[in-house]
Amino acid sequence: MKIAVIIGTTRQGRQTLKQAKWVMNALSGREGVEARLLDLADYDLPFFAEPVSPRYNPNRVLGADAKRWLDDLASADGYIVVTPEYNHSIPGVLKNALDYVDFQLARKPSAIVAHGTVGGARAAMHLREILSESKTVPISEAVAFHGVSEGIDDEGSLSESVKSNSYGPEFALTNMLDSLLWYAAALKAAREA
Repeated sequence: MKIAVIIGTTRQGRQTLKQAKWVMNALSGREGVEARLLDLADYDLPFFAEPVSPRYNPNRVLGADAKRWLDDLASADGYIVVTPEYNHSIPGVLKNALDYVDFQLARKPSAIVAHGTVGGARAAMHLREILSESKTVPISEAVAFHGVSEGIDDEGSLSESVKSNSYGPEFALTNMLDSLLWYAAALKAAREA
């Protein structure tokens, strides 16, 4: 099962990278899972300005980075979008990257891991609506993380105080991954049938 973990910001000093590493660490312990980090900082995506919606443009011409972004998305069986909350929503760079999508996410599950003042809850709410328009299947389980800068180190390991919370972020991540991987397997079987 191929899972893409998307880092939803390119901001310098971003805490989202630590959170994405935490997710990748959790996925590395899952049998049969091949996790790949997709960092939006690695794709030069200009502001989306195509004259026709991507879904209705059979003659679409893409730049090299946009094509690579879409190919990388298409190769996955499921997605985890790791996003901070900026001004009660998601970063503009993440919205722009998702605007390029036509059918790469269709009939595949997606999950959200967010962080911010209120755990990124408002960003997660907006992102769920955006993802649903991409024809993905947003699962209901999500992770809202308050205090990433102190709660996760640069290698993606949780601090002892965060680990000690039995129903904290680690519990939420485990439940979310269980659900995402179940849906990824079920939807992959359905797509192949």
